[in-house]
Amino acid sequence: MNESRDEHADAAADIEAVELANTAFYEAMERGDLDELTGLWLPGDDLTVSCVHPGWPVLTGRGEVLRSYALIMANTEYIQFFLTDVGVSMTGDTALVTCTENILSGGPAEEGSSLGPLVGQLVVATNVFRHTPDGWKLWSHHGSPVLAETGEEEDEESPS
Repeated sequence: MNESRDEHADAAADIEAVELANTAFYEAMERGDLDELTGLWLPGDDLTVSCVHPGWPVLTGRGEVLRSYALIMANTEYIQFFLTDVGVSMTGDTALVTCTENILSGGPAEEGSSLGPLVGQLVVATNVFRHTPDGWKLWSHHGSPVLAETGEEEDEESPS
């Protein structure tokens, strides 16, 4: 009986640790902290990391993935993520996080302004983490833009 409770406590602690790692990923992006972001991805070549940014081809390999984030950070003056619909699934040393990224971002400021125009975007994302001796590290990120309205909104607007 105690083993079952211990296993449940371990699973809950792992889920919490994965949620914290996922949050750290988005917070590093918001701060434009490439060093921290680099430390959140799997190190070395044991497993090839991959990333798909909305509208981009698949990027493979740690160098290519991290260069993409450096490019995004260099060209984004402001970004903020509001995560909704966050779900975590785990098996062994692998965790899958799905979420909706409600993104507010702005590019370089226009002349006489402190911030460029802000743009909102909705992206669904899947983040895959692997447990390492240094904690949970990103193995893969896949973001896909939401292009269509949900059926719920259409139903609300439809005449009865």
